[in-house]
Amino acid sequence: MILQGKRVALPSVPVVHHRFEANVRATPDAVAVVRAGEQVTYAELDVRANRFAHFLAARGCGRGAKVGVCLDYSIDMLVAILGTLKAGAAYVPFDPAYPAARLQLLLGQVPGLALIVASPATAQMVASAAVDVIDLEQLSGHLAGLAASAPDVPVTGDDICYAVFTSGSTGTPKLTAVRHEGWFNLMNWLELEYGLHRGSHNLVVSAFGFDLSQRALMTPLFCGATQYLMASRNFDAMMAYRILSEHEIRVVHCASSTLYVLVDWERARGGDALTRLDYVLFGGEPLKIERIADWARREGNTCTLLHQYGVAECTDVATSYDLAGHRPGEQDIVSVGRPAYNTDIHLLDEQLRGVGAGEYGEICIAGAGVGAGYLGAAGPENEKFTTVAVDGAPRRLYRTGDRGCVTEAGELVVAGRMDAQVKVRGMRIDPTDIERALGRLAGVREAAVAVVYGDGGEAELAAFIVPSRDELTEDDVRTRLLKTLPRNMVPARFVNVLRLPLSPHGKVDRAALVDALKKQYAGSGTAA
Repeated sequence: MILQGKRVALPSVPVVHHRFEANVRATPDAVAVVRAGEQVTYAELDVRANRFAHFLAARGCGRGAKVGVCLDYSIDMLVAILGTLKAGAAYVPFDPAYPAARLQLLLGQVPGLALIVASPATAQMVASAAVDVIDLEQLSGHLAGLAASAPDVPVTGDDICYAVFTSGSTGTPKLTAVRHEGWFNLMNWLELEYGLHRGSHNLVVSAFGFDLSQRALMTPLFCGATQYLMASRNFDAMMAYRILSEHEIRVVHCASSTLYVLVDWERARGGDALTRLDYVLFGGEPLKIERIADWARREGNTCTLLHQYGVAECTDVATSYDLAGHRPGEQDIVSVGRPAYNTDIHLLDEQLRGVGAGEYGEICIAGAGVGAGYLGAAGPENEKFTTVAVDGAPRRLYRTGDRGCVTEAGELVVAGRMDAQVKVRGMRIDPTDIERALGRLAGVREAAVAVVYGDGGEAELAAFIVPSRDELTEDDVRTRLLKTLPRNMVPARFVNVLRLPLSPHGKVDRAALVDALKKQYAGSGTAA
C-alpha cells in the first residue's frame, strides 16, 4: 500500500537560507525576531549572520563541518544557525535544557564537530568538549570588522543543514542528519498548503533539541514573518500564554502534550488567545483527542488543528490531518492524514512487500524528506535507511518501526510502535492501547502507562492517572477497565498524580513517573 503526496517542483538549488535572503531583499525593515523586548530586522539579522559565516569560513568550517550550538533561545541563536548555514556547514543543537550527564554523552558523538557556539550561561555545560567553545558576545568586536555581505559558498540540496539527536526505541542517542532539500520541501509545503505568509508570526514553545523545533525556528523566516522567542530555557505555560495574548502570533508548532497544557491554561483563565490562532501544528506522540475535543468545538474557535506525523530521520513531518474532519466514534485512533508534498508513505510487511488496503504494516517514508542517515553509525542502525523497488525502479526509504494502516478515505492511521510491546507475565502488550482505554473512562482526565520492575526483575504495568476532579480508587478504575480490556492488560498499580510531567521536548516523561514511583516505594520500604 502506497500513499503518494502531491508532486511539487522545487528550485534547482533548494537551500533554506536562500529563501531567508530573498525575504531580506524584499522586506529588509520587517521585524525578523523578537525576544523579551529586543528585536532585529531582517536586514540586521542577515548582516550578523553573514559576519558569523565569514568567521566560520576563516576557520575552515565550511561544507561538511558540524557546528554545535548550545544557546538559550535568543537572537544570537538565530545568528549562529543562519551563519552556519551560510558557511555551508550544518548545525547541531546541544540543548541547555538537557541534564549535564546527557550533554556530556552527546558531546563525543558528533563526527567532524568543528566548534561550539555558547554563551556565558551555557559555556560551562559544554566545557569538556574537545573543540573550541566560542561566545558571540565576546567576539562582537572581531565580527564587526568582517564583511557584511554573504560569503560565496556553493550549497546544494544534498548538503546537510542540521543534525539532531534522537534516542528512538533503543535509548541510545543517535545523530540523524537532515538535508537542505528535505528541510526546504517541508517549509515550502507548509507555506503553500496552509497559506503561510509574512503575517504568520510564530512562537517557539518546544525545547531546542527537539526535531520539531528546527522547523518551528526557521519556518517564519522562510515565509517572511516574525519569530517570537520565550526568555525561558524550559517551557513556561504562563509566559507562553502571555506572549500569545499580547502579540499577533498566528502559528504554534508543539508536541501533543504541550498543546494539552496550553488548552488547560486557556480554559482555566477563560481566555481566547489559542482559539484566535490560525494554526497549531502538533504531534510527536499518540493523540488523546478527549483532552482537546471540547475546546476545539467551542464557539468562536477559529484555530485549525493540524495533527501531524513524522520522524526526525525524515525531516520531522511526513503527513498532516485537519482535525476538523474528525468524527468522534468513527474510529478509535485519530488519523494523521495524507503525505506532504513530494513524500510517499509505504506500508510494508516483514519482507518489505506492500500490504493490502486496510491491512496493518510497517510505516516507511520515501521522498524528498528522507535524511542522510545516522552520522557516525554503522550496521543495523543505518539499515533502517534502505531501498525497495517501486514499479521497477529503486526507491530509498526509511523504516520508521511504526505500525499503521490506511483508512477507506485514504488517510494514514498510526497504531503504535512495532517494538513498543512489552512482555508482562508471558503476554505481549502495547501500553498505548491501555492508555486509550483509560482515557475513555469517566473521571480520567489523562493517563500514562509505564513498565516497572519488582525486586525479582518481573515486569508489571503501572498506570498514572490525572483525575478530572476527585481522586480515583484502584478498585474502581480496575473494575471499569476490566469491562473493556482483558485481565492481562489491566495494570497492577494505579497512581493518582496531579499532572503528567513533560520532557524538555514537551512529551510525557514516563521515566520521571517511574522514578517518582520508585522513590515513593523506597520511602515506604516496599519494592517498586
